[in-house]
Amino acid sequence: MTAAAVAAAAVGAVALPASASPADHHYPGRAHAAVYISSVRYDSPGRDDRSNWSLNQEWVDITNSTRRAVSLDGWTLKDEDGHTFTFRHVRLDGRSTVRVHTGVGHDTRTDLFQDRRAYVWNNDSDTATLRNDRGRFVDDVSWGRHHRGHRR
Repeated sequence: MTAAAVAAAAVGAVALPASASPADHHYPGRAHAAVYISSVRYDSPGRDDRSNWSLNQEWVDITNSTRRAVSLDGWTLKDEDGHTFTFRHVRLDGRSTVRVHTGVGHDTRTDLFQDRRAYVWNNDSDTATLRNDRGRFVDDVSWGRHHRGHRR
């Protein structure tokens, strides 16, 4: 049981936002790549009112599992509908994670913002796909009706 689930059980009827995390699922025979999608929150908590707060509660975490920094310059994060975020001048330090929010904000080392005014990730089903600067597949996470976990 995850820490969030234990906390929810202890508190009682707490509504947790929907998210997909490879760590929450077992993918036989799959080792994480050096850089991978470590978590997705596709359904921001509360009402979907397109407020900047709500948009920024929808996010994707990208993790670098190596000791070396990786340049994400030119890498893309895309949904099934073709909404694409291109990383610009981003260096992901070793053993660190960057969170890519949907809404508007000021980029930092740990948080990036797509500067969108509408939601990207579908609550019922979608796939977040990460590609490198050469367009090669790096990782993906799917959820909903056609959830298959990670694809290669």
